[in-house]
Order: sequence, then C-alpha cells, then structure tokens
Amino acid sequence: MTESSIPPRPAAFSYPGHGANATIGVAICHGFTGSPLSVMPWAEHLAGQGYAVTVPLLPGHGTDWRQLARTGWGDWYSSFEAAFLELQGRTETCFVAGLSMGGAVALLAASRHNVAGVSVVNPGLSFYDRRVRVIGVLKYFQRTTVPIQEEQPTAAVTEDGDYSRTPLSAVHELKKLFGAAIRGLPRVTAPVQVFKSRTDAVVPPTSLEMLRKRLGANLVEVVDLDSSGHVATLDVDAPEIFARSSAFVRAHARQTSTSETP
Repeated sequence: MTESSIPPRPAAFSYPGHGANATIGVAICHGFTGSPLSVMPWAEHLAGQGYAVTVPLLPGHGTDWRQLARTGWGDWYSSFEAAFLELQGRTETCFVAGLSMGGAVALLAASRHNVAGVSVVNPGLSFYDRRVRVIGVLKYFQRTTVPIQEEQPTAAVTEDGDYSRTPLSAVHELKKLFGAAIRGLPRVTAPVQVFKSRTDAVVPPTSLEMLRKRLGANLVEVVDLDSSGHVATLDVDAPEIFARSSAFVRAHARQTSTSETP
C-alpha cells in the first residue's frame, strides 16, 4: 500500500495527553504524498497510553500532486518542526517518530533538537530508482511520473487526495531532504528504534544500512516486520509496532527522567 491509497480522514491529529503520561510527548510525521491517516492508528494507540501526541499535515499533502509540486522539503520539515516544538513546549519529555519520508524528517529533527528518542517505520533515506541521480535535470524534461505500486498492497485501497501522478520536482526535493537527514545522522544522540518490512517496494535496504553505519550504538533496536508492506502502520504487523514503540517510549522516558534527577 502506498500512502496515497489511504482513504481521507481528519487532516491532522492532536491529543493533549492524560494521567501520569501527559508530560511525555510524541510527534509523528507521515510520509511523501501521504497524510496523518497513514499513522493515525499508531497515534491513537500512543494517545490511549496517555501520551501527548501530535501529527501535523505537511504542506502539499492531503490535497493533490499539483499542490505538492509547489512545495519543497524545507516546507515539509518546518511544518513538522513547528509541531514538535509546540509539543515540546508543553511536555517534559518529547520523542519524534515517523513513517517512510516521515522517518527522515524525524531523524533530521533529532539531529537538530533535544529529543528523548526516535521511533521510525520503514524510514526513507535512499531510492530504488537510479534515475534519481539525475533528477535535478530530468525534472525539466519530464514533469511527472506514476507512483510506486506494491505487488501485494494492504487490502483497503482508495485515494487520499489526487496523487495519481508524482511531480519530479517533488522527488528532487525528497532527495534533498534525504541528503540533509543523512548528513545529520552523526549528530543524533538519542536512542533510535527502527521497524523495517522485509518486503518493501518503496524504501530499499540501503536506507537501513546507512542508519547502521552512521548511528552506531544509538541504533538500539531494529525490528524486522515479516508480514507487512511499506505502510506497515496499517498492515498486519501494526500491533507489534504499536506495542514495541509504546515500550520504547516508556523505557526511554524513564531513563531521561532518571538522568535529569539531581
């Protein structure tokens, strides 16, 4: 399932938190051509644990490919960063998380801000298609391309906005975002949890290889997902993602609190 095949729902998600966990925040970023719907069950699960959760809708997303073509990676990142900073300002401990491109955004935020931890699902940092090497030139000769399709997508397949085409200018911006995230990886000091689908037609294995190489000991957990495609947050392994990310937040929030105690 690609994120653009997810049915429409509310544009963004925000929950203030409740109980003892209300002082812990999690900012989640959706992926390229997607919307908060792709991570909504994840966000709702974390909110159900009492955590304060925010999932912004990135510029150019949840609308159509023409709007996406008018935005750049700086717009996408700044939108998430603003949501994260707002959440961080009203919580004591804050995590970042993301799906696909949202994983790159979350990692970039972790390289620029103090976060308690990072949890990402099929984070994108590289491409299968070698033509992306010349995307800066190709975009002037070819305006759009067809979206990537998985052979065995998750059952529910409908459209979330009109992303029947993918603007090559936006792919170029995505490449720039990946580059910024990769350069920032050595500055990530928070623990990182990665969920990776064994079968993923969108993000190649080289993305995880980069994380292993550049994060070192900060990559504390890699969870293989045997039964899900790219949008694993809506697939068979979703319950495992929800449970293990909740445990990750709980454990590292406790460690952060202990380390800050005089």
